[in-house]
Amino acid sequence: MLGALIGWILYIAIIIGLALLIITFVGQRTSVSGHSMETTLQDGDQLIVDKISYRFRDPKRFDIIVFPYQYEDNVFYIKRIVGLPGETVQVKDGYTYINGQKLESDVYGAEVMEGGGIAAEPITLGKDEYFVLGDNRNHSSDSRDPSVGVLTRKDLLGRAWVRIYPFNNMGVIRHE
Repeated sequence: MLGALIGWILYIAIIIGLALLIITFVGQRTSVSGHSMETTLQDGDQLIVDKISYRFRDPKRFDIIVFPYQYEDNVFYIKRIVGLPGETVQVKDGYTYINGQKLESDVYGAEVMEGGGIAAEPITLGKDEYFVLGDNRNHSSDSRDPSVGVLTRKDLLGRAWVRIYPFNNMGVIRHE
């Protein structure tokens, strides 16, 4: 009887340990709250965040990433990477410019941006810095907002990987 109890306790401890390892290093569930990533992601979507990819490769332009909001615990933002390390980013006349060239391949913004925020003047990103925007540009707190600003590599929790809810939209998230 005592041996069986110890076996069950050990079994439960191993399961909890494995779950903690997976959540810490491999993947994590998060939910979309708000409309800043519409039409790509909807309010209420449930996602799995891939926390391991960026250990083996650099983030790419247009990756959808998850990062913690710096002013509130357990609040995560989901945005799209637009500016990469070493680039100069500016939002001018409602459009994104990278190194002085209009980002023509940026088909994710649903509408012309109403304001450039801190990116109204050119921002040169450091060697580990990223500029992010929400797809619903006029309804997004992103790198244009001083409360979010430019992100560093260590700020990136991971890459949005799979939508697990709602079930009719379940599947791998396309980044490009």
